[in-house]
Amino acid sequence: MRTKSVVLLCLLGITAGPALLAQTPEAAASKAPTANVKVIEQIVAKVNNEIITLGELERTRAQLQTALKAQQVPAAQAQQILKESETNLLREKIDQLLLTQKAKDLSIEVDNEVSKQIATVQLESKITDPDKFQQLVREQTGMSFEDYKQQMKDEMMRQMVVRREVGSRINIPTSELKKYYDEHKDQFVREESVILREILVSTKDKDAAGIAAAEKKAKDLVARARKNENFGNLARDNSDADTARNYGELAPFKRGMLRKELEDQVFAQERGYVTDPIRTANGFLILRVDEHYAAGLQPFEAVQDEVMNRVYMPKLQPALREYLTKLRQDAFLEIRAGYVDSGAAPGKDTAWKDPAKLVPETVTKEEVAAQTRRRRLFWLIPIPGTSTGVNE
Repeated sequence: MRTKSVVLLCLLGITAGPALLAQTPEAAASKAPTANVKVIEQIVAKVNNEIITLGELERTRAQLQTALKAQQVPAAQAQQILKESETNLLREKIDQLLLTQKAKDLSIEVDNEVSKQIATVQLESKITDPDKFQQLVREQTGMSFEDYKQQMKDEMMRQMVVRREVGSRINIPTSELKKYYDEHKDQFVREESVILREILVSTKDKDAAGIAAAEKKAKDLVARARKNENFGNLARDNSDADTARNYGELAPFKRGMLRKELEDQVFAQERGYVTDPIRTANGFLILRVDEHYAAGLQPFEAVQDEVMNRVYMPKLQPALREYLTKLRQDAFLEIRAGYVDSGAAPGKDTAWKDPAKLVPETVTKEEVAAQTRRRRLFWLIPIPGTSTGVNE
């Protein structure tokens, strides 16, 4: 029982030894913690009914460090990114908690979306066995499958809150979009280019029968795509290329970047065109023209979505920060000394209140007796409008 108490106090940010547990609060407050105490975890911030620990901040930093290393960012640049991120590390954690809590308040449900996303990831991994897939998740993310799923759920909930509470309230009239386009026409001058998606039906290590089956599958996919079935979904579910996880999307191609037989096909077509299966060394390739930009200044209608993104994003960030500031103002927040929330709400007191130093309210015996006497005499006080004499 005593061990559990030590752990609980450590989680509250209090160091406690056996002697402290046996003492009165007054005696404990006057003595330093014992030398053999080890803090298991330290709470950095309290956000409503949840906490942020030092361990969480350290894990987030470690994950960023791993990602930078995987992306082969130069050491000096990676160090600078880490330094800048540490300034806002606590802010980001508080932001996430507040948005997740708001999603729960709004009864936002994303379980179906999470299941679909998990199924998509499993499909891309090409691992049908659930246990082996969960093992893969543990190996690649360093977390349990349940934690991975919960993290995905929380992120989807936060995105939903941002779209509903912030994004939906940003209205950009077409006139503003056209104004931006007119003032930035140089940004919409293009060399002739195409944006493509691909499906590859592999013939690797296949015999004649396997190659024939691959060709038939490719022709069937072409037929489905030409009947307006979503090409991206077809690529995700059927392509053997690495781009399947990105719905078959390829980087833009300018003239001269593709093999001539491919270039001749796709540059002669408009948006929505789907090629016949093209035999390659690896299998049968199917291409779809997602966009075909003619050389020169692109018309407003052709780049309207791009213009929208360029105008929308600068409006979203300050609106989101304003929304998060309001959530902070309405929240119970305490931050331990030595840590800074770079997104703090102006004027809000977030000073740490140490539970070990809280003084309980007390009253003396004399005060209790006086209150009792007052209650007993209350019935003698005349009430206006009532009779007080026997002759009335």
